[in-house]
Amino acid sequence: MATVKEVKEQIVTDYKTHGSDTGSSQVQIALLSQRITELTAHFKIHKKDNNSRRGLLQLVSRRRKLLDYLKRRNIEEYHEIIKKLGLRR
Repeated sequence: MATVKEVKEQIVTDYKTHGSDTGSSQVQIALLSQRITELTAHFKIHKKDNNSRRGLLQLVSRRRKLLDYLKRRNIEEYHEIIKKLGLRR
């Protein structure tokens, strides 16, 4: 299993828009999606972990805001990232 740093670096290289890109909307959305997936798996084991559940809801809200921003700015990139990540919208 890869370390957290290696997974993060892989996501950044997959979703970056230019050579030194580490903070664009696409990269942030992909990183948030990875963390949301990890927390969702955590809740299958720890059903009563309500403090972490609050954090999950905050991550989902932050991702939603970034997706809305990207949709306003560049609809083609929005559709591309939705398709790449397998999100429903």
